[in-house]
Amino acid sequence: MTKYPHFNNRPTMINLWTAIWAGVLLLTAGCNTPPTASPAATTLSPTQTVPTSPLAAPALPTPVIVTSRPEQTATPTTTVTPSPTPTPDAYQPYTIDALTNRDYGEGTITAIDTMDANSYFTRTLISYPSDGLSIYGFMNTPQERPGRPGPPYPVVIALHGYIDPVVYNTLDYTTGYADNLARAGFLLLHPNLRGYPPSQDGDNRFRVGMAIDVLNLIGLVRQQAGKPGPLAQADPERIGLWGHSMGGGITIKVLTVDPGIRSAVLYGAMSADDQLNYERIFNYFSAGTRGEEELQTPMDAFQRISPVNFLDRIRSAVSIHHGQNDVDVPLAWSIDLCERLNALSTPVECYTYADQPHTFQGAGSELFMQRVVDFYNRTLR
Repeated sequence: MTKYPHFNNRPTMINLWTAIWAGVLLLTAGCNTPPTASPAATTLSPTQTVPTSPLAAPALPTPVIVTSRPEQTATPTTTVTPSPTPTPDAYQPYTIDALTNRDYGEGTITAIDTMDANSYFTRTLISYPSDGLSIYGFMNTPQERPGRPGPPYPVVIALHGYIDPVVYNTLDYTTGYADNLARAGFLLLHPNLRGYPPSQDGDNRFRVGMAIDVLNLIGLVRQQAGKPGPLAQADPERIGLWGHSMGGGITIKVLTVDPGIRSAVLYGAMSADDQLNYERIFNYFSAGTRGEEELQTPMDAFQRISPVNFLDRIRSAVSIHHGQNDVDVPLAWSIDLCERLNALSTPVECYTYADQPHTFQGAGSELFMQRVVDFYNRTLR
């Protein structure tokens, strides 16, 4: 604490009064001095702090008045848009290319029972797997006979036409043709195509399922022919096809997929153009009860499915036969196919039969079978 001096000390009192009087004079003199303008008031920002000092107040900073806050611009980011998932092509499995680029022949051909035996051939009930289905049919194995080539025998696979599956029997109308070929020395395989009892049924859009049944059978023949078992007397290198009506259409499809088929007979065959086939099935054969789903197929898919667009892939010799009185399958379809194959330099022979219907009769049937045997003797022997 600071102590002021005592007033009872006289010299000190005089000095005190002297100081007081001098201060009064100084104040009087100051009244005559012009006034100094006061500094303008300064508004502080709430965030500004005025520093203090024991000596003097510093000059205040010029205030900064913020009228608006600039918007912050976000750093641009790259948005990754996932690629759309490709739409599955529902028709791809039925295309000729898809059939060409897959494998066939898994499993084995099994002999189930002897159905018949004579001096010309033995008929055996058989079964084999085809894409998870059990397919049945019969096999005619030739007996060795004087004056006729013995085993190994060329193989012919005969494909039946359309029959109502409800009334179908394994020994159907094509059995006579199969027996004639076995008598001529060909080992004959006759599958009941899928959906025809006792064969199981499965996907068969565009009759591709039936073509797969045939391709699987061909694959199994190549694997088992000449080996111990039901095909011990078969030749894996000499395989031909025979198809009537629906079976003929399936034969054409198989020929565009498998270039190893040596020769094929088309008898009153359906068209190589599947669109024409299903128009006929829908409008003529079924009165609108079959074929509607297939007819909804886009044109570009039909082009990939129909063998007519892949005839250049056929490496087989082909023999075409059609009755001029066929009211079921147009004769024009066989004529068109004959012309197309000729234009491609495919080995092809083409016959029409006056007065013959869809399934030949009498002399026309006999002539047909003689031509077929001759054709196979030339192409499979």
